[in-house]
This record gives sequence, structure tokens and C-alpha cells, in this order.
Amino acid sequence: MEERPGFLGLGTYEVEVYCEDIKRQIHRIRQDLRQIRGQRRLHRDRRTALGFPLVSLAGYTNAGKTSLFNTLTGESKSVDIGVFTTLSTTTRAIDLEGGKVLITDTVGFIDRLPLALVEAFLSTLEETSLSNAIILLLDFHESVDEIKRKLSCSLDTLNEIGAGGIPIVTALNKIDLLTPDEVAERLSHVLDLAPNPLLISARTGRNLDQLGRRVARFLGDVFTLIFSLPLTEASISFVSDLHRRVHSVDTIYNGNEVQIKLRAFRWLIEEIAGEVEKRQGTLLVAQPPVM
Repeated sequence: MEERPGFLGLGTYEVEVYCEDIKRQIHRIRQDLRQIRGQRRLHRDRRTALGFPLVSLAGYTNAGKTSLFNTLTGESKSVDIGVFTTLSTTTRAIDLEGGKVLITDTVGFIDRLPLALVEAFLSTLEETSLSNAIILLLDFHESVDEIKRKLSCSLDTLNEIGAGGIPIVTALNKIDLLTPDEVAERLSHVLDLAPNPLLISARTGRNLDQLGRRVARFLGDVFTLIFSLPLTEASISFVSDLHRRVHSVDTIYNGNEVQIKLRAFRWLIEEIAGEVEKRQGTLLVAQPPVM
């Protein structure tokens, strides 16, 4: 008796071969994902050792995360309209008031993510759960109902991946496309729902300085530290490393010593002060910023 075509018009044997091939592909993808997670874990450990805080850009797909990332970092990542335009994280260093901060562009959230895709995106979403602060983007040019739906989805997703307790600044993006009355009307509906809302335009750069200051506040107070070190090869190497880690560093070479003035986050100041003492240096001034 002739075998009838089955799934996709294939015979039983062909279906079994097809299913086995799919299983092998799934197994290979899972192995690749485990390797990617291991590599990201090593990268995170290195960032922790260097003392760089991590800020994640999160939000519903097409909210403008990559445009904001490009503006903040000077990068030129591809910006396209469509689901899953960003499929992996990209991290770059930027300068805030207190020093260097790593900022990561992550995969966009969507409602009802298929279970088959959950594991594939876990390796990118887990980066957000390890952040020191999160910039949550919303497309403020959409309707009020869409804004509220996508805000709810984004906050639920952050809670599900264990990022609910991380400080959030909600960036209400694309205000350059709205009239003042439209901005005010939308803002009245989300003011009590969005954590720390701030109106911005990633395209024009409007209020991005304010966004940076607001994020920096969640990373800790900024202090001024002045100290001197004996002028040695080790001290020169230490000062060079400070220029890489801290946004504002002034250096004066005077005879057999070097004097440094810098501003940095409190936790970084404490670390630097400890290093200065180890190197037989002298702490001259350690004070909080003038408000």
C-alpha cells in the first residue's frame, strides 16, 4: 500500500529525518547560547573588576533605543523599523559627571514572546538585570493607549527578568514629532505610571544632558579628590589608568611628585583613595560636590 504524504507533503521517513535535523539545530543553538552566556559572564566580571557601572537601554521594540545609543556614544549602529532589529547587546563607554559609564543597547521587548524564543533572548535580557541603572524608552509619538500598553509590557518584562529593583529613568522619546499640547496630554496619562519620566528626543538631542545627569544621580554622589604621589613609573601608570576611568582629571607635575585633582562617583573615590595610600601618596582634599 502506497504511503500517504504526511507533514508538509513528506512521507513518514522524511518527516522523521526532518524532525531529527530540527532537534540537532536546536541542540547546536542551545550550545551556542551557553557559550555566549559564558563569554558575557567573563566580560561582566572584567567590567566589575575595572569598576565601571553599567546602564542599560531598555524598552519596547522600535522605541528608539538604538538611535539614543548612537547619539550618546557617537556610534552608527543600523537603525531600522521592524521587530528584533537589535538581536544582541552592544556596549560602549560614555562620560558622565562622575566618570566612565558603560551603556548597553539591548533587544526590544514585545508582548507574549513565544516560548521557543524565550531562551534565545535570555542571554541579552539578563544583561539588563545586572545593570546599575536602566533607561526605559517609550515612543511618545504613539497613541495614549499604545504608550500605556507598551509601558506596562516593559515594566512587566523587567520584573520577570529580575530587574524590577534597579533604578529606572523613563525616557519619553520622539517629542520632536509632537506639539506642546500633545506632549502635555500624553504626559498627564503616564506621569503616575512611568518611573522618573523625562521628555527627550534622541534624534535632536533635546534634554539628553538632563538625562545623563538624572542617570548619574542613581549611580551615587560625585566627590572631588585631590592627592599627590611620588613621581615613579608606577605612579605614572596609575595616573594613566585614572584618565581612562574618570571623566575629569587634572594633573600637575611638581619636582619629585605629581598632584592630581579629579571628580568621580563616591564608590570610585573610596577605591582611588585606598590605592593612593598603598602607593605612599598623600590625600589632600576629599569633598562632595557643591549643589
